[in-house]
Amino acid sequence: MRPRLGRARADVVVTSPPYNLGVPYSTYRDDRPRAEYLRWIGELGEAVRGVLAENGSFFLNVGGPPSDPWLPWDVAREVGTGLVLQNVLHWVKSIAIDRASAGRAAGLDRDLALGHYKPIHSVRYVHNAHEYVFHFSRRGDVPLDRLAIGVPYGDKSNVARWRGAGRDRRCRGNTWFLPYPTIRYRVRDRPHPATFPPELPEWCIRLHGVGRTRLVVDPFVGIGASAVAAVRLRVPFVGFDLDREYLRLAAARVRTELRRVRSAAEPRARTRGPTS
Repeated sequence: MRPRLGRARADVVVTSPPYNLGVPYSTYRDDRPRAEYLRWIGELGEAVRGVLAENGSFFLNVGGPPSDPWLPWDVAREVGTGLVLQNVLHWVKSIAIDRASAGRAAGLDRDLALGHYKPIHSVRYVHNAHEYVFHFSRRGDVPLDRLAIGVPYGDKSNVARWRGAGRDRRCRGNTWFLPYPTIRYRVRDRPHPATFPPELPEWCIRLHGVGRTRLVVDPFVGIGASAVAAVRLRVPFVGFDLDREYLRLAAARVRTELRRVRSAAEPRARTRGPTS
């Protein structure tokens, strides 16, 4: 990364490396011996540290199988030898909400089961419906724009009770429910064996602070979810990947998103009219 970026420094690095689970990537072997894999992850952490801005954030998405719950934490420990683990975020991909637990204010008329998960056929393990996003920084003291992805207060009396609650926004916390969109044909709609929705890197960038993000980097860009997020937020982006086909698809997604963003901006410009 450093030779490619030159003197530029990344304010946000957001990425999801292979998890060493035997996923069938076309140009990468995803079944290394564990010690070799963790050394490689340590090298990733050092590479990110070499390009991370002084007050930058590194958001590392990692998951693991129920049979190996220590894997994400072993990855975090390797990266943590050179960076400080500032926050642990939980990306919830699927959740069941009982009507009784939600309370009357939620207005539910039935129990809900939301999102998507990969079924596990086992009598020992439950379905794995979440992954980690480890937030690293150089010293653990990077200020965050917590209300950029905040949520309204459920109890509106808190708006008057708590200092700073006048905007009716509170910190979302470290559990983020972001389901995959429903797809009909995986080969066409999600042509990569391990992706995250663009909203995940988008929330990471927002949490760090869009106004002070001059460059976002993803060293495992895949088919471009983080690049799409950068387009939506209008921040500069650099992405890397070994697979030329993934990069081609990522570039196509970026072009599509750019057209969408520009077409959405045009009606607003016409409404405002000419300026003097």
